[in-house]
Amino acid sequence: MLNFTIQNVLIAVSDDYATVDVQVVDNKIAAIAPNLQVIGTPIDGKNKLLLPGFFNAHTHSSEMWQRGIMSMFPLELWLAELYDFAPLDPEEVYLSALGTAVETLLSGGTSVVDHLVLIPGLELETIAIATRAYREVGIRSFIAPLIQDESLTAGIPSGESTQTHEPYFRSTAATLEIIEEAVRQFHRPDEGVNILVAPTGIQLCTDALFEGCTELSDRYNLCRHSHLLETRAQEKLAQEKYGCTAVEHLKRIGFLSDRTSLAHCVWLNDADIAILAETQSTVVHNPLSNLRLGSGIAPILKYRQAGVNVTFGCDGASSNDSQDLLEAIKIGSILHNITDSDYQHWITPRQAVEMASLGGAKGLNIADKLGSLTVGKQADLVLYDLTNLSLLPRTDPIGLLVLGRPTNVVNSAWVNGKQIVADGKVTTIKVDELRQELFNRSQWETKRKSETVAQIEAHYRTVMGL
Repeated sequence: MLNFTIQNVLIAVSDDYATVDVQVVDNKIAAIAPNLQVIGTPIDGKNKLLLPGFFNAHTHSSEMWQRGIMSMFPLELWLAELYDFAPLDPEEVYLSALGTAVETLLSGGTSVVDHLVLIPGLELETIAIATRAYREVGIRSFIAPLIQDESLTAGIPSGESTQTHEPYFRSTAATLEIIEEAVRQFHRPDEGVNILVAPTGIQLCTDALFEGCTELSDRYNLCRHSHLLETRAQEKLAQEKYGCTAVEHLKRIGFLSDRTSLAHCVWLNDADIAILAETQSTVVHNPLSNLRLGSGIAPILKYRQAGVNVTFGCDGASSNDSQDLLEAIKIGSILHNITDSDYQHWITPRQAVEMASLGGAKGLNIADKLGSLTVGKQADLVLYDLTNLSLLPRTDPIGLLVLGRPTNVVNSAWVNGKQIVADGKVTTIKVDELRQELFNRSQWETKRKSETVAQIEAHYRTVMGL
């Protein structure tokens, strides 16, 4: 068991800050008060801010291989290009999961929800590889294998035309078997590895897949994760498919619950928002990808006023194109000042920090264990260096962290009491070797042509009235 005491550290209290000691005993927060007896290793917290670890509550790690190169497309065409060039190499899946973990940690995140793209025919191997990478780094991982049972073109509304779609290469039953086997092999919450059921979204999944996932979730007590109404096209598609909104439909088939987290949620109406509040579902806000893909601005202030839990995600590194959580938190807070002129509804830096930490824990049904500096909770902690140039001159530490452009400010991080960042460096893996590997396995490139985009672009433009 890991014991240490952080001495003379700044923590946030109701409307102010306090300088305290924080004792961690047997991987849990044991006491928070000034002048505590040192238990275990002493850690110097002077001129540092201690916060609970944030959650990178929605990303796709393997997209890292395509960051910076993806065309300026809306989601439906962007996905077609993404899949034409997706990595099918297990070693690349491993390296990009390591990279995602490192970037998340160095921007304040101690947990990552990876909506993991599976290599066809090597599905369980893909999950095993990502699991290995996250274990090696030591970040807490929530692996949500991305599954669908309809082919890509089914995600675009038909409009006036009649569309036929290729059947998906794997049956719904076979897909659900893979997920159940993944749960048996890899779901180890006590060891910091969790498997989620994660149908990609209403646009590429049948009701049978959603219902099968709900059943597995109930049987094994798993959280549920999905994309929801990221684009206007998906809003149109839901009306075509169900004759009602996607949210009404997901409620009807039983997918929404207090352990369901939904990425994006851009195109919801007021009745949909009331359903999310009533079912206690969580919204994962991905402001950067929503801007990058032109998806829209999610009505985050409306969610908060309706009592819906909201947290933040970076989304995949080729729709963002980074895994900097502090950047996602900043944009995801201040973006909404233009959506509501009543400034009393705007998100304060302290609220943003709580959304990123406790909000993330609530969405994964672990708010009793993580997400706040509370005695008895597990020690997923991040220590920020308040003498860093990007956090000076001294004003409000959380204001500087959220509203500034902090760089290299994470001094230390612990996950379940184990230190995995020290003096600003990840200690568990050799980051320089990772950097070299990422460099060696890639090359400078500018233009690529996606065959799939060429086939579907005209139809997309027609149905979207472009």
